[in-house]
Amino acid sequence: MDKYIPYEELSKKEKRRLDSQRRTIWGCVSPVTRKPENSKAYNRNKARNWRREDQFRAFLFAFSA
Repeated sequence: MDKYIPYEELSKKEKRRLDSQRRTIWGCVSPVTRKPENSKAYNRNKARNWRREDQFRAFLFAFSA
């Protein structure tokens, strides 16, 4: 049986080996902290897309008549 050595006293190589063993895979979960977008904030892309949709509907209406 190996003798217990405190983590602080381990060599750099041993610390790396132990750390890599303790690290786990997150799978499909991202470890990045996320927060929802502010619904009250002005979103330029949303406004731009709304204008495009409106023009597309007018285009379809003109050719369907």
